[in-house]
Amino acid sequence: MTDKLLSPKQLANYLGVGLTTLASYRKDGIGPEYLKIGHLVRYRFSDVENWLKTKEKQLLEK
Repeated sequence: MTDKLLSPKQLANYLGVGLTTLASYRKDGIGPEYLKIGHLVRYRFSDVENWLKTKEKQLLEK
C-alpha cells in the first residue's frame, strides 16, 4: 500500500492555511506528523487524516 506524500504547499492548499502556519505547527509540534527527506518536508496523507480526526474529536469533547 502506498501513501501519498504532500508538500507543504499542497497541504496548505488542502487545509486552507498559509505556509507559515504549517511551519509554526511543525515548530510547535501541534501539526500532523511529517517527514524530512533531506531538506524537504513531506506529509503522509494518512497522517494528515488522522490528525484532522483527532482535532475533530477534541472539538466535540469540549
